[in-house]
Amino acid sequence: MECRHCASPLEKPGDFCLVCRRENVDAVVLEAGRERATVTMLYDEEICGATTITTIPEEGENEVVERRNFVELIADDIRRKRPDEVFAGGDRAIIRAVRDELHYPFYRVDDDRPVEAVLERRGEPALDVVEVPPAEKIGGSHTTLIGGRTGMRAIRTVADHPHVKKVIPGPIDAGGKGSQSGLRAKVTRADDGGNVRMLLRDGSSVQENRVVTTAPNRELGERIREDLNAVLAEEEFR
Repeated sequence: MECRHCASPLEKPGDFCLVCRRENVDAVVLEAGRERATVTMLYDEEICGATTITTIPEEGENEVVERRNFVELIADDIRRKRPDEVFAGGDRAIIRAVRDELHYPFYRVDDDRPVEAVLERRGEPALDVVEVPPAEKIGGSHTTLIGGRTGMRAIRTVADHPHVKKVIPGPIDAGGKGSQSGLRAKVTRADDGGNVRMLLRDGSSVQENRVVTTAPNRELGERIREDLNAVLAEEEFR
């Protein structure tokens, strides 16, 4: 494949061009399985190539090394493209490990056909990205969080989302129904302005936290809500 900008040859389809220093993809979609992963490249709302990476799962002590090598191969293939965005669906553990290796905006796609789902969304207006450290997005008059460090980790997980502007912790209600399942977090339906609420539950305590997003309306706020709940599930808060 040649660079779509300067026609220089590329080592792999969709690679960033080292001659003219320009990207050849807008986004990539990762379909991750435990034995096989497919990285599909998108440009101008069209598929411009795909790469398949496979592994043979090991057992026992060899599994850690084999799994790490598989994840690194996937992450390296994505890095070569230097995409604006990464979308991922499939095996949560593999996706989480790949995301930890990358520094691009990363979104979960909970759909049986992630490539088609992403293409359907590509025509929508792009949401603003908030490039601020998670700690700087957390504020408000209530500084106490239920769950201690675990509660703070859940809040930071939400604050780390690129379309979240601010997380404002609310008061703690200790009159809820008790639970023995440990701290749980859930993001509720978006309001008309695209903002959502994050509920933290720990035992009989409940805390409602306001989450301000870059979404301008309920529909796009719902997309962010779905993504936040998927990330919370990956981190085992749901």
